[in-house]
Amino acid sequence: MSLCPLCHSEHLSLFHRDKHREYLICGQCQLVSVPEQYRLSAEDEKAFYDHHENDSEDAGYRRFLGRTWLPLLERLTPAHKGLDFGCGPGPTISVMADEVGIVMDNYDLYYFPHEALLEKQYDFITMTEVIEHVADAQGLLARLDAMMKPGSCLAVMTKRVLSQAAFAHWHYKQDLTHICFYSQATFEWVAKQLNWQLEVIDKDVVFFTKAQIG
Repeated sequence: MSLCPLCHSEHLSLFHRDKHREYLICGQCQLVSVPEQYRLSAEDEKAFYDHHENDSEDAGYRRFLGRTWLPLLERLTPAHKGLDFGCGPGPTISVMADEVGIVMDNYDLYYFPHEALLEKQYDFITMTEVIEHVADAQGLLARLDAMMKPGSCLAVMTKRVLSQAAFAHWHYKQDLTHICFYSQATFEWVAKQLNWQLEVIDKDVVFFTKAQIG
């Protein structure tokens, strides 16, 4: 029996089917996910990522990431230490941060697998075009919560599910490495479960702020 990758509910129903895969929606948290039998192997997934040509010197890529980075930067000072979680083969947000005197670590499962970084805590974490690739959604968010200091910000960039009708024609699902699709309702559920404050920043950017202690 399939369980929701985020809340582990059994209440899944068919949301969409195309020539490649089925997509199930959770009745509890509204996450849309791809069943395990349709997911790529780790080897095939990495081979796909190896073809990405993201470059920190590419002005267009910087503008794209700027939709997350610039609103976040307004909240930061050089005293803040951050992590780019899932930075890919060409880390760029950490380069942009360094240019304004802010230090960031880079972590990526395939390209910067520095596991010790996952035991640290940070003032802010960026996760741009990453969350939709991770099968263990519950484990990922629990890990991120543990790495966030009280009052810290988690900046997430991912395109959001708008409706079942829109999903049917959505280019985002054509990427076979995309296996979990979040809507605003899903992010609201996450915020409630983890006691985070949710802010919708842009059409594909949300910020979560961890509650202060006391």
